[in-house]
Amino acid sequence: MASGIKKLAGQTVIYGLGTIVPRFLNYLITPFLTYGFTASEYGINSELYAYISFLNVIFTYGMETAFFNFNSKLDNKKDVFNTSLVSLILSSTVFSLLLIIFASPLANSLSTPNAVYPTQFIIWSILIIASDAIMTIPFANLRTKNKALTFSLLKLGNVIINFGLTIFFLKVCRSAYLANEQNFFSSLYNPEIGIGYAFLANLIANIFTLLFLSKQFLSLKFNFNTALLKEMLSYAWPLLILGLAGMVNETLDRIILKKLMVDKSAAQEAQGIYGACYKIAILMTIFIQAFRFAAEPFFFGKAKEKDSQRSYALIMKYFIIFCLFLFLGTVMNLDWIKYFIGDNFRSGLKVVPILLLANLCLGVVYNLSIWYKLSGKTKFGAMIAIFGAAITIIINVIFVPAYSYVACAWATLAAYAGMMVLSYILGQKYFPIKYNVRAISVYMIIALGFYFLSFTYDSIENTVLKVVLNNLFVIFFAWIVYKLEISNIKKLRANGNTTNQSDQPV
Repeated sequence: MASGIKKLAGQTVIYGLGTIVPRFLNYLITPFLTYGFTASEYGINSELYAYISFLNVIFTYGMETAFFNFNSKLDNKKDVFNTSLVSLILSSTVFSLLLIIFASPLANSLSTPNAVYPTQFIIWSILIIASDAIMTIPFANLRTKNKALTFSLLKLGNVIINFGLTIFFLKVCRSAYLANEQNFFSSLYNPEIGIGYAFLANLIANIFTLLFLSKQFLSLKFNFNTALLKEMLSYAWPLLILGLAGMVNETLDRIILKKLMVDKSAAQEAQGIYGACYKIAILMTIFIQAFRFAAEPFFFGKAKEKDSQRSYALIMKYFIIFCLFLFLGTVMNLDWIKYFIGDNFRSGLKVVPILLLANLCLGVVYNLSIWYKLSGKTKFGAMIAIFGAAITIIINVIFVPAYSYVACAWATLAAYAGMMVLSYILGQKYFPIKYNVRAISVYMIIALGFYFLSFTYDSIENTVLKVVLNNLFVIFFAWIVYKLEISNIKKLRANGNTTNQSDQPV
């Protein structure tokens, strides 16, 4: 078990290279956008990327997880690869053409008095979605072959190109244009596109990534096993419902603001402020994404081993501990982290702790989801996600008109927390795993206790002193974890397996 967990940790670190660095680079784009554009203009970016995330689920319709499942079970892995990839290529082409036909009406319907959505923004967004979907199976194939480094380098390359082009268009070319310089750089900038260059940069980066993945596409045979496709779709359709419901939880808030608020101009600004502050929860999101990339194939590969359930329980505990460390590290340093977004966006910083806790709950949901994926009961995953989506919709509809994006943040936390509890209850019934709930609860109470204690000296005007005091709590939390867990970790390393003593936190 120890070697397996060590391997998972190593894979998470490598996948983190392809997730943390790219997300960090995307994070660095945020200051350029929030300092260079108004909240309304940034709201365009926030809303369209919410739609992109939502449509990505439709375009991939659970085929990635279906690929992992059937690839682990069937000997003819080439057949699984061909069938899943050809299916996605054909469906993405059809979906894209349908959306592009209606691109102009869609742009008009999204525009507000203080923010115009040009048709090309919609077309670029559709092409980003299609290319993302088509790359899903080649990237999943790299993960099944444990080519974590190749996977990470390709992901990193995509974001480096995206980041470089965004800075080129919005910093170099825009600056030259605003300075009235008559040169090559100023000629490339069109003020009517403005923040839309972020979408163009993303699309160009995706095109380059498709070229880098060309080796996998060249080996593709444009035929698929119809019987296998039916089985894969049967397995995947509940995951599509799950994914759609999940996107309701994750992105609906940035869309629904404009629908529920009477003042559409204020709603557009609220979208921008909320979207910018959502970015500050980046470290938690990055870690969860890196963990998910490594954990899904690990969990499927570990399923047949005797100690699998003990591994899942131990992984859950240390996952939550690390997430709590990220939570404290972020909220205790908001006094300087806030400068990564423009001053006009900082009124929304109050939602950051709420969103961090929401993402922690989402990470737990990912961990818990293994019970219905391994047992083939994916319909329960859909039910759990629908339950969360219902919470999201109800809270947003009732409270957004009065509380704007603050209600969105609380709705997100309530939805993920509800999904976490329901998934745990159902999992204990159908696929019982002995998670160390006591240990997890202790660490949660300690971390939240430190956070609330920091309010006692919140009135201190000296920012440096406040940050130092805050980080003493972060260090103290790390010390407590070390003292309570070091003996367990040593026993795990020494024994190479988990005993009853190796998971006793207090």
